[in-house]
Amino acid sequence: MELHIDQPRLEDELDQLAAFSSEAAPVVTRIVFSPADRQARTWLKALFAEAGLSVREDAIGNTFARWVGSDPQLSPVGTGSHIDAIPNAGKYDGTVGVLGALEALRALQRSGFRPKRSIELLLFTAEEPTRFGIGCLGSRMLAGSLSPGAASELRDAEGASLDSLRGEAGFSGDLEQVLLPSGYYSAFVELHIEQGPILDTEGTAIGIVTSIAAPASFNIAIEGQGGHAGTVLMADRKDAFMAAAELATIIERLARSSGAVDTVATIGKCDLFPGAVNSIPSKVKLTLDLRDTDLARRDLLLESLYSACREIGERRGVAIEINQLNADSPAECSAVIISAIRRSCERHQISSRSMVSRAYHDSLFVSRIAPAGMIFIPCRDGISHRPDEYSSAEQITTGVLILAETLAHLANATEYPA
Repeated sequence: MELHIDQPRLEDELDQLAAFSSEAAPVVTRIVFSPADRQARTWLKALFAEAGLSVREDAIGNTFARWVGSDPQLSPVGTGSHIDAIPNAGKYDGTVGVLGALEALRALQRSGFRPKRSIELLLFTAEEPTRFGIGCLGSRMLAGSLSPGAASELRDAEGASLDSLRGEAGFSGDLEQVLLPSGYYSAFVELHIEQGPILDTEGTAIGIVTSIAAPASFNIAIEGQGGHAGTVLMADRKDAFMAAAELATIIERLARSSGAVDTVATIGKCDLFPGAVNSIPSKVKLTLDLRDTDLARRDLLLESLYSACREIGERRGVAIEINQLNADSPAECSAVIISAIRRSCERHQISSRSMVSRAYHDSLFVSRIAPAGMIFIPCRDGISHRPDEYSSAEQITTGVLILAETLAHLANATEYPA
């Protein structure tokens, strides 16, 4: 089977998709259910139809574009990613896995390949947590990791409900129907930029993901006692910010001393009240993102965190409340999919390496219901979630070639991957 990836067309389509943005180029901002997101979806569905794919959408907006195989009763092979983009982002995160998957299917079609299993391109809704504060909304619901009831309670920063916003975007239907049965896919493969510096630094063309780290996210509220910055003596203070600062340094120390480089912790937001230069902060709100590829190691750190909160609270005379938003389990990628990706790289003498995904992706949740794998391509200097995010056309083309061959192998496989 000789495959030709139409690199100029793929480049042009990535540029066209990037133009669906609420901010001018080179910035890409495409929040889920926004006008830019809705316009991009309409444009993509036209491309799917042009490729002869049958399209359906579920109640949350996950979009399924299927190339029907010769034995459509078999569970299909899946691929895909997301197109929503955080504010002030670039044009490759997620989109390479959507348009790259589409070009992989077109290349297979041009070669005369006929899949036994259907191959389905899946556009996930709201991989980014920008609008509703929770990442991978669509894939969480597909996998049953977020209940319809909990989803219906989600609100954006303006207080608009998920149900009202999806309805405005044209997605009504029963959220109970979003869940996919276990085994819906025989295999799922996602193409993505690395969003880290390893491949670019090494000059390696393909990253073969072996496991995906999972996040635990928390809101931390600290309440102390405010007062005048000049009249309250240091010994008498119950400064909420100083408690927060101490807690932040402890969190950093715990992550650094976990014994593994895969443990990372980030305080992403810190809001002080009342926020005046001459007033002791009485309240602080922090957000914590904690990730690891090992669930036991992450949970051990969490135990130490709770213990530190109790000790700091008692010693400083402040109240510390931790609200867990989510605590997801890491995922191990399918050995069969890993092997298929590696064989394709070897066949073309394309450099590759095994690696961990420290960012989490929709494939993390798909892995709950199907064997999953990921193909990484380099991004310059490891930069992502910025307008200067960049992968070259040649790097993207290489990734699409490996994806296409992997999908072809899995679509005609007789054994169910594990």
